[in-house]
Amino acid sequence: MNVIIQIPCLNEAETLPDTLAQIPRSIDGVNSVEILVIDDGSTDETDRVAHEHGVEHVVRHKRRLGLARAYQTGIHTALMLGADIIVNTDGDGQYPGKDIPRLVAPIVKGRADMVIADRQVSGVAHFSPIKRRLQKLGSSVVRRMSQTAVPDATSGFRALSREAALRLDVASRYTYTLETIVRAGRMNLAIESIPIQPNPPTRPSRLFHSMMGYIWRSIATLVRLYILFQPMKFFATISALFMAGGAGIGLRFLYYYFAGEGSGKIQSLILAAILLIIGFNVFVIGILSANLAANRELMEDCLYRLKRIETPQNAHDQRQS
Repeated sequence: MNVIIQIPCLNEAETLPDTLAQIPRSIDGVNSVEILVIDDGSTDETDRVAHEHGVEHVVRHKRRLGLARAYQTGIHTALMLGADIIVNTDGDGQYPGKDIPRLVAPIVKGRADMVIADRQVSGVAHFSPIKRRLQKLGSSVVRRMSQTAVPDATSGFRALSREAALRLDVASRYTYTLETIVRAGRMNLAIESIPIQPNPPTRPSRLFHSMMGYIWRSIATLVRLYILFQPMKFFATISALFMAGGAGIGLRFLYYYFAGEGSGKIQSLILAAILLIIGFNVFVIGILSANLAANRELMEDCLYRLKRIETPQNAHDQRQS
């Protein structure tokens, strides 16, 4: 069984050596441990530092594509290299490399498809009170959407089985953390969490420039995922609001009409008609979106099968022998 530890990096030449030094090179139940660095258009020779510190595989984007794209590049490359388990960690050293054996253990034992580290945000000293509350709120929303029990949804320290890596894709250009959990939950993949103590920060986060920016991007991601996986429920709810408003105003008009006072309420009739038409159109959009969602599931299954064919199975078999 082969483990590949992927590290998406952006200008991590200073912090990468310490991160690499923490990564164990032998794990119980695993034949080999290799490291893959994805250099997302760094300008500080991160790729050179990676090579100098014994990294087996380095992939470089010519320009910055973002964390989600770097993550996906790593997953694809690791699969092509024949990985049985893929571990994702950060180049800034915030996640303790010594916990990687604990992270992969549930997959090695066959209990889990995905394992996500729980930073136990309530006790993280360098998190502000508002960040702790937002992390908890966001994780609770993701748990409801994904129908999972993941306590720390935004943790990037995670491990995937080969099967999970083949099935999970990321459409977002911003981050992969929330989307992969929702997709994994909807696919009924087995997910576990392990508690960890993150290392002290070595630099400010580069994922977002302000707390409000992070909040809005996270909200946009969650809304998009909700529409993606629950289109009929989303559009039917909006449709019902318009239809209820139109019906209420229409009944009011009818009341005055039969009372002999309808001549002065024609505006209400027009507004009721507009709201009912909007509600009906939104409902039709919901039906179309539900059909598109069904087609998306078929396309995802086709993509999964294609990736299984594309992945060099002979290299995978050699890793296990």
